[in-house]
Amino acid sequence: MAKLGLHTFAFAPEWSDSVFRLRADQLHALGVGLLEIPLLNPGAIDTDSVRRFAESEGFSVVASLGLPPEIDVIADPETGLAFLEKAFDDCVRIGSSVLSGVTYGTIGRTSGQPPTKAELDGTVRFVARAAKAAARHGLSLGIEPCNRYETHIMNTAAQAAQMIEASGVDNVFIHLDTYHMHIEERSHAEGFRIAAPYLGYVHLSEANRGVPGHGNVDWRGVFAGLKAVDFDGMMTLESMNYTAPEIASGLAIWRPVAPRREDVVEIGLPFLKAEAENAGFVFEGFCDDS
Repeated sequence: MAKLGLHTFAFAPEWSDSVFRLRADQLHALGVGLLEIPLLNPGAIDTDSVRRFAESEGFSVVASLGLPPEIDVIADPETGLAFLEKAFDDCVRIGSSVLSGVTYGTIGRTSGQPPTKAELDGTVRFVARAAKAAARHGLSLGIEPCNRYETHIMNTAAQAAQMIEASGVDNVFIHLDTYHMHIEERSHAEGFRIAAPYLGYVHLSEANRGVPGHGNVDWRGVFAGLKAVDFDGMMTLESMNYTAPEIASGLAIWRPVAPRREDVVEIGLPFLKAEAENAGFVFEGFCDDS
């Protein structure tokens, strides 16, 4: 059974127990059973607060990040691995079984050239080592292809699949994002088909990062494509209502993503849920066992 999620950037640039306590009932009513928690500064988040909230309010959590600009996994993989080690510890503490996102590089770093063999080989080695480190914590590692303006290393589902196959590890999955796919793939359905053997997580994001259904993404095609490959996992609405300063520049977030920020959740989530259900998805609902 699929699970509908929400990235916490919808309401705040960083974790805030007080903000999400106020939103819990609303999110349950909208069908949200999963929260994506960004770990942009591993070790700084109040992991006990996140875990208490998730357990008391009945949410699953998944963690994500992008590496900061001072880390170059090709020139200095040890620093990158040390950074991820702190994030892996945070994952365990908040109750996430995965760390996903741009775990292999920095959002917004491009060379202006195609990736070199040295860059690709170095990234493969880094992903393999990071995945083995994640496994020691009982975690899986997600790698998210991003559009050509945010990275030159990995832009498509095919490149992500090649990266996993070259790494030779079995606890790495592909994390696809409809925003990036809208730019890079021939179609969403084609991207999902290519990624299918490794597909573990999906960001549902509009082409303008705003309100789903108020942009150019072919949502009927998105969910038909996911259904065609029997994906039945975690699908999370990602928007940049409140973007952390660490990544706003790399994401080129210069203006509000919607005239009324609340519409991203209040209009976007019901739209996505309805489109998914029309395609045959059934979402795992909130169950209060108390």
